[in-house]
This record gives sequence, C-alpha cells and structure tokens, in this order.
Amino acid sequence: MEGVEQIMTVSEFYKGKKVLVTGHTGFKGSWLCRILVNMGAIVTGYSLVPPTNPNLFELAGVEDKIHSVIGDIRDLDKLKAVFAQAQPEVVLHLAAQPIVRDSYKDPVYTYETNVMGTVNICECVRLNPCVKSFLNVTTDKVYKNNEWEWGYRENEPLDGHDPYSNSKSCSELVTHSYINSFFNEMDLAVSTARAGNVIGGGDFANDRIVPDCVRAVSENKEIIVRNPHSTRPYQHVLEPLFVYLTIAQKQYEDKSLAGFYNVGPDDRDCITTGVLVNMFCEKWGEDAKWVNKFVGGPHEANFLKLDCSKLKTAFGWKPRWSVEDAIEKTVEWSKVYVNAGDIPACMDKQIEDFLK
Repeated sequence: MEGVEQIMTVSEFYKGKKVLVTGHTGFKGSWLCRILVNMGAIVTGYSLVPPTNPNLFELAGVEDKIHSVIGDIRDLDKLKAVFAQAQPEVVLHLAAQPIVRDSYKDPVYTYETNVMGTVNICECVRLNPCVKSFLNVTTDKVYKNNEWEWGYRENEPLDGHDPYSNSKSCSELVTHSYINSFFNEMDLAVSTARAGNVIGGGDFANDRIVPDCVRAVSENKEIIVRNPHSTRPYQHVLEPLFVYLTIAQKQYEDKSLAGFYNVGPDDRDCITTGVLVNMFCEKWGEDAKWVNKFVGGPHEANFLKLDCSKLKTAFGWKPRWSVEDAIEKTVEWSKVYVNAGDIPACMDKQIEDFLK
C-alpha cells in the first residue's frame, strides 16, 4: 500500500502545478507529458520538433493539452522568454542528443546540446525565483565504466567514454557547479537522475534494440542484433518517469532530499541483449526471430549496472515491473500501433496498470 499511497500523493501534488519539461517531443518527454496532463498539471514543453517520423508526441494526443514551444535548447534568449512567460514551479530537463552512435557522427552538436543546453537551463532556473524544484535527467553512462560486476554508486567518478556519455558527465558537473555557486543560496531544490536503458511503446529511435525489433517484425524481417552479449539494465519507461516526478515533488517539500540519484531496475533485470531479444520474440509471436550480425562500429560499453540503494532508502522506492513485464507492455503498445488502434487510450491504460 505504501507505493500506491506515494503515487497518489504525487498525482495530487502536480494538480495545478506549473511544470516546464524540456525535450517534451521525445520518447520519454511524450510519456511524461501524458502523465502530467492526466494529473492536471499546467505543462509547458520546450523542445525541437519530434526527432523521428513517426513520433510518439503526435500519437500521444497531448499537443493541444499543453503549451508546446518548438525551440533549440542552445538558444538562451528564447529559453529565457519561455521561462518568463511560463513562470514554472517545477522544471524537468530531459532535452538531449541521446544516441551514442550519433555522438560519434556529430560530437560538436552533442556537446553543444548536452553541455551548453544544461548551462542554459541552469541559467534560466537561476534567474527565475518561481522555480522551486529542478531535476536534470542524465544517464547511467556518466560513470567511468570499469565494466565490473557490481553496480555504480552515486559517489563513483564521472567520466563517460564516448561523446554522448562524456557530455552527460559534463552536464552533471555543470549542475554541481550551479548548485555550489548559486542554487544553495536560493529557495530551490536541485537533483540529477542517472537513468538506465528504458524501453516502451512509442520509441522510434534508430540504433536502439527494441525499436529495431519492432521495425523488423512489422516488416516480417529477421531482427539484426549487433552485440547480443552486451549487458544492460532495462526498465519500462514509466519506471524512471514516476521516479523523476517523485524526486521533484519530494525535494520541493523537503530540500534536504535533493541530491544525485541512480534510477535503474533490480539486478534480475540487468540482462544481455540476446536474452532481451529472445523475450521480445516470445511475446510477439508470429515466428519472430533474430540473427547475430556484429557489424563493428565505435566503442560501446559491454557491461553496466547501477546501485539504486540511495533512491530506495530516500523514497522507499522499488521497481514495479520486471523487464519481462516491460517487454510485454512494449509489444502490447506496438501491436495497437501496427493495427492503427487508439494510442492515447493504450497509454492511459498502461499508466493505470502501472499504478495498480
């Protein structure tokens, strides 16, 4: 019952709250906007146009229920104007260039977006005393990865290897500097959340294993897996989103809870890509199958795991859905999409199922 009561408290907290979400047109951002709209929040979104075609933002049916601003996180003047108009109480920063392989193709853009974008958000938060709670969402890849078998804790060294991971490490350091230099003197609570790999319906990104699976089976093709032995912590997208909402709420109410938090699944859900794809094929049916085709490419970590003890201790949190549940929900959503079903209704049902 504690978990249910905590979620109910979160829902009540956001009703009528002014919330600014950066990256609202992305995969996570679209799910987050759907949740906040259902909670009765007053949502302003700031982001580039949806990054894929098709995209979840248009499918989720939230565009006419929020104030959606299309803008570049690198544009400080435009961002300042949005803050001045929206006067947000809670800021959730999700905007990023999020793909490891894309960061090798365009490292300058990746650093500009992930580092200077964070500087710009922090600067707007500094200049607007209306903001009482700010959460910067980064990644589990911020840590210097020694590929050891135990999970990384929040006090481990930050030093991501590739441009994406490293830019997110820098985003953390920017936030730390603003906390020490400015935010500690303000009526403001600030945290960062380092989340692991998320899966769920509506992710159309390239170079992500579950979207690759959905695209392949939808076209009656074999799923190509380039590294079936890499181990990752997988969780359904609703898991970290409700953690973000909880952190932002709890630190708003008690500034001492602000900090740096790992957000990941239990150890049982830290599995290889091959095991994940086997689960997907089983849930999808229809003779879905995959083939191992390592095609080379830039460095990506083979093993990465988080220790989420701090999050569990601070908020009494524990994961709700296993990775198998997450795959099942992803397949459920994807089949509704493939069959031109009611996507907003499917999303609301899955959010409701998650809260039970």
